Parts: sequence; structure tokens; C-alpha cells
Amino acid sequence: MSELRQDPTTREWVIIAPERAKRPQQAPKPRRADRLPDWDGSCPFCPGNESQTPPEVFRLPLSGQAWEVRVIPNRFAALMPDGDITRREGGRIFRKMDGIGAHEVIIETPSHNTPTALMSYEQVQKVLIAYQERYNTLKKNWQLKFITIFKNHGQASGTSLIHPHSQLVATPVLAPYYHRRLDVAVRYYADVGKCLYCDLLAEELEKGERIVAQTKEFVVLHPYASRAPWETWIIPKRHYASFGLFPDEHLAELARVLKDTLLCLYRGLDNPAFNYMVNTTITEDEENPYYHWHIRIVPRLNLIAGFEMGSGIYISTALPEETASLMKQVAYSLPEGECPTLKQKA
Repeated sequence: MSELRQDPTTREWVIIAPERAKRPQQAPKPRRADRLPDWDGSCPFCPGNESQTPPEVFRLPLSGQAWEVRVIPNRFAALMPDGDITRREGGRIFRKMDGIGAHEVIIETPSHNTPTALMSYEQVQKVLIAYQERYNTLKKNWQLKFITIFKNHGQASGTSLIHPHSQLVATPVLAPYYHRRLDVAVRYYADVGKCLYCDLLAEELEKGERIVAQTKEFVVLHPYASRAPWETWIIPKRHYASFGLFPDEHLAELARVLKDTLLCLYRGLDNPAFNYMVNTTITEDEENPYYHWHIRIVPRLNLIAGFEMGSGIYISTALPEETASLMKQVAYSLPEGECPTLKQKA
């Protein structure tokens, strides 16, 4: 039987309906071949084609050697750095403001055909360093209230270029989705006097049934009210509201956990399309006691259809208790040396 589960972090309901996984489906269209070249002369993100992109705003290494990570303004940016954040009325109920903000691309590797799941730990760490560096630089602009870091992988995720990259968008307003998350967290803290996410993590660890793995600093889990099959969270054990304030000495461990989690999904689901998001707090309140930053990975195994768009209620076709167990099985089935962080005792 299906279940309705309420997400404690948003108070939204999700339908968990495993039977829907048995629905007749059209045969999936063949994916683009995985055998991509290491370099593509037509790709603006490949080395040697730097003139096809706007000038970089950050790189690693910082100077001298060939780049390993580049950060550039998005050539087709949704928001621009210049403008006025004054809100203007266009009648009694219509309101607008200039599209001010930042929209950047993090080019994760010179290699055209190496997804995050197959990168070295050191390369993933460099990507995380670039994330944090750009986050902490942009938050100094008082007009930018919220910074979203995200990655789209695969055609179904919404990506337009194959070369491994992430994006960062900084906005002068807080998106409704995060507004709701923060509101729920604030109300919980006001009622209970503790961080909702810290309590959620403690209960998940006590139950154990949705825990995939844990390391010294991180827990990998499948959330109770998953919006999609195999939705995976990487959440720090210690309380930090802001990704920008997370100690950089832990980024090496985070790189190992993130790479191994993505590799496990890559092997277990045959390189699925996915989105991941760095969920963090607002720039004006980075040391708050009520929020807890984390990474949310959402494989794109199901299409978002009319019911989801019309109701706001997501339907997942798998129980997170079962997918967490399957993910552990995938990790332990891999050769020695692959996904070691996910093979640690949960």
C-alpha cells in the first residue's frame, strides 16, 4: 500500500507509491554514448577554448600552472551584477525589481569526459574549494541575500553542456522553497530550543534504517519523505548553518564522501541524470542555531508530471528504507578501493 509521508523540514506531504514503478512505460530513449573524448574542440569549457568564455573570476591553481578548476560568469546569465534592488510597483498587486545578482559557472575539470563520480578525490576537493571561495566572496555584497550552488548532470537534469560543471546563482531575494524550509526550522527552534536538522539526524542515526553510511564528520542518508527514488542527503554531523562557514579542513573528507556517493549512484543506476544542491542558510544570518547546511542529491529517474505541478505533492516510486539498503549493497559489491567511505559501518 502507498503511504503519505510528511517532510519534517518543509511540512509538505509526499506520496510514496512503490507500485507505480510497475507502470507500463515507453522504452527509454538511448542515452548519448558514454564514450566521449577527453577534449572537444567545439566545447567552450575545454582547455584551449578559454577565449570562448567570459574572463575567469577564480581558478585553481591560483596562477602559473595550467588550470584545474575555472570559475567564470555565465555567458547566458539569468541575473547581472549591475542594477537597483529597489522594488517598484506596477499597480496594486504587481511588483518588480531589476534582475540583479550573480550567475557563475564552475568548470570542474579540464577533462571533457570525466564526471564527478569518476574524478579523483583531490579534484573533487578543488571543486568544493572553488564553491566555498566564490560563496564567501559573493556574500560580501550586501545586496545578495541568498546563494545557491547546484549541479545538473545528464540531459534529463536540465544541463545544456556535457563538460562537467556546476553553477552558482546569487539573488537579492530568498526563493519560496528555501523560505519555507527556513520558516519551518525557525518555528521548530522557537518551540523546542534545538535545531530541527540536528534532531532529525539524531533520530535517523538511532533508527538506522535509512542510513547509507557515516564517516567522522558526515552522514549519508535517504530522507524519510524522499521526493524521488534514491534521493540522497550528505549532512554534517556538527551544526553549521552556512556552507560558507564550514571549516575548510573538512573539505577533503567531504570530497571523499561526495565522490563515493555519486560513484555508487553511477554504478548502481547506470550513470543516471541527477541534480545536486548545496542547501545553506541566508547570507545575513550565517551563524544561526536553527538551520543546518547539507547537500541534497536527486536522481532524475521519474518525470515531474501534471499532478506534481498542479498539487505541489511529489510522488516517489520507492521506499527510502529500501533504496538505502540497495545503495549499501551496491557499495559493498564494488571492487576494493571503490566507494570506501560508503563501506564504513553505518
